[in-house]
Amino acid sequence: MNKNTKKLTMSALFAALTCVATFISIPSINGYIHIGDALVIITGILLGPVHGGLAAGIGSALTDLIKGYAVYVPATFIIKGLIAIVCSFIYHKATSKIKNIYIKTIIAGIFGACIMVVGYFGYEFVLYGKGAIAGIFGNLIQGISGIVLSAIFLPQILKITSTNDL
Repeated sequence: MNKNTKKLTMSALFAALTCVATFISIPSINGYIHIGDALVIITGILLGPVHGGLAAGIGSALTDLIKGYAVYVPATFIIKGLIAIVCSFIYHKATSKIKNIYIKTIIAGIFGACIMVVGYFGYEFVLYGKGAIAGIFGNLIQGISGIVLSAIFLPQILKITSTNDL
């Protein structure tokens, strides 16, 4: 299989996985926790900024559309895509001297969580004004859960595959 076809196939697979993993969620304070946030980080790390960003954004936005949160689709596409792009850069470039996968993933995830909290706050501020403040804590919890889960899952995924395969 040629490399472009393989990359496109993996992007579609990760978009679908992210959608399903985001759809299955546990309610938390002003939001919900799901494995999809971990996959957004992992997708950026494994597929790179372009394919990872598109897969993460599309998969996450599709869940919002399916669950009836159409008003969040544009924001989710941009925010989750940006998280994957930044996590890819941080993991592969900014932490290149760090060898520990867990630490690299956590550092990348922290940047991703900051983007999520600030991004959704900004979007919700436009929609709800000062009421957007209520969502900050829930987004922090969601971001932290994504960091923890990605640090657990990424090393396991890397054991069974090589990034050269992607």
